[in-house]
Amino acid sequence: MSVRVGILGATGAVGQRFIQLLDDHPTFDLAAVTASDESAGKTYREAAKWRVDTPIPEDVGEMEVGATDPDAVPDDVDLLFSSLPSGVAAEVEPAFLEEGYVVSSNSSNDRMAADVPLTIPEINPDHLELIEVQRDERGWDGALVKNPNCSTITMVPTLAALDEFGLETVNVATLQAVSGAGYSGVTSMEIIDNAIPHIGGEEDKMETESRKLLGEFDGAEVALHDAAVSASCNRIPTLDGHLENVFAELSADPSAGDVREAMRSFEGRDDLHSSPDQLIQVFGPSEPDRPQPRLDRTYAGGMGISAGGVATTADGVQYNCLAHNTVRGAAGASLLNGELLVEEGWV
Repeated sequence: MSVRVGILGATGAVGQRFIQLLDDHPTFDLAAVTASDESAGKTYREAAKWRVDTPIPEDVGEMEVGATDPDAVPDDVDLLFSSLPSGVAAEVEPAFLEEGYVVSSNSSNDRMAADVPLTIPEINPDHLELIEVQRDERGWDGALVKNPNCSTITMVPTLAALDEFGLETVNVATLQAVSGAGYSGVTSMEIIDNAIPHIGGEEDKMETESRKLLGEFDGAEVALHDAAVSASCNRIPTLDGHLENVFAELSADPSAGDVREAMRSFEGRDDLHSSPDQLIQVFGPSEPDRPQPRLDRTYAGGMGISAGGVATTADGVQYNCLAHNTVRGAAGASLLNGELLVEEGWV
């Protein structure tokens, strides 16, 4: 089965990752790329300042960039991936949805909207059923699905594995790569020889999105998970890969070995092309200094989660986790949601 797809905001950092990940994809056939009015009408090669570590696919380089407008996207495109800035997406995405397009979006707007699925396919695929609620509430034929923030998606798979032990409280401190801010987001004078102990809006995203992802869907709405989540988010001078230090309080009393096994055995989705065979790789006590961004961010092609440093505490467990923030944490997450939409028959 071949599904024709397009990318909204294709020239930016996340849009470029989409193009890299879609190259030779077994299901998706890239048929449209859009960008700002300044780029519309140019070839993709002319419009994009390419920064990804593989060449622009030849056929994509010669594609004409269209305006980010429903009239500029071919009618036979089945699925759109959105990497637009959230302020732009809030204005633009509804126009595509009203025209009947299905949109898998990395943009942060509407992630916590009651009728919008916020999904990680290995965690909460049933939340896609919110699409029916969304269509009834908003009166459009399209469908909007969001993936979570890049720091949230690093932590939540490990929390989902721990939930069998009665997850009660989570405290997390993040060490986030500069690519998470975009190419122009942090200047070299700010970040070299430095760490920045604040990332605007990031703490709130982690604290709310994680509870929605782990929440229960009753057929009409999602009840947020009861766990209290507190986050402290920090920018450090690594290029890619968000490392997080997690402290979780549990109602049960598992051993460190029990926790490692729960994470290691947490099931992925073998029916989805981009889901790793083993979602979480876990380092044991013989490797207490792993995971590390430079060594482990490309696990499973950047789509996997790495965990290590597992130790018991008085109230639960502490550990470190890591994921590639622009692959699993951004474009790859939207791509995987697109695969889920196809698998579940929404596209």
